Amino acid sequence: MRLDGVFPVLPTPFDAAGAPDPVALARLVDFAIEAGVDGIVYPGMASEVETLTAAERGMMVAALGRSLAGRVPFIVGASHADPAEAAARAREGQAAGAVAAMIMAPPGLKADVAAHIGFYAAVAAAAPGLDLMLQNAPAPNGAALSPEAVAEVALGVPAIRHVKEETLPCGQHVSRILAAAGGQLDGVMGGAGARFVLDEWARGAAGTMPALEIADAHVAMWRAWRAGDRAEARRLYTLTLPLLLFQMNFRVRATKAVLRARGLLAETSARAAGPRFDAGDAAELQELIATARPALTMHLP
Repeated sequence: MRLDGVFPVLPTPFDAAGAPDPVALARLVDFAIEAGVDGIVYPGMASEVETLTAAERGMMVAALGRSLAGRVPFIVGASHADPAEAAARAREGQAAGAVAAMIMAPPGLKADVAAHIGFYAAVAAAAPGLDLMLQNAPAPNGAALSPEAVAEVALGVPAIRHVKEETLPCGQHVSRILAAAGGQLDGVMGGAGARFVLDEWARGAAGTMPALEIADAHVAMWRAWRAGDRAEARRLYTLTLPLLLFQMNFRVRATKAVLRARGLLAETSARAAGPRFDAGDAAELQELIATARPALTMHLP
């Protein structure tokens, strides 16, 4: 199945007691659908996936499937260094309605292309009938494969139909993957928080997979780009980029704070490691939300 467009990665909302909150997740799903997204990704790094237990992860994936009810395609995050574990997570998503499983190239395999082919082939064999998406992320989280190595791995495993490319410089790497794959992939998606999204699209990327908080702006940007209105896409990009740069530092805490400002999330607690806001950061975030506000189409802060 060819996937293109805006596929936000949903955050994991937690309730006041610190437990994953499927009711709040359902509200975020409804916002994404209302915004016009082309699909949804969960769980990923933007979902604090590394902090979830296996039981929590399974519960939230199942809850997402019920909330989504097939309204748009769903890609399940299934990254794990053990191919058997990655396949189990892929099957869990498949049972919830996922059309593909996104799996990060394991950093422990380094640049060994044959080892990566073996890894993904083992996952594909243990999760038959599900397309795979190779996520190429920078070290230390990912293997940071070269674009040519990404294409070689993807072409070596027929189940890999898509790539999510996040190593820098993203635009050049999209061009090189597409050239090396010779038209045999269904598409390459951009990542890196949509901070380089117009360059990626100009080079043939099939879409973008950012965090959720400004999904409506990203949908409007994508639609303008597809319609040939590059000036409008650039205007929206210019309005939103400062907020995305702030999000680069504070990650999911920024995502959740923006969602709260938009009335979409009541509880913004996070388990993830990383910096927290001080008073100056909180004030700056409000200024950046105000800058991005003209690009938003609903739930205005």
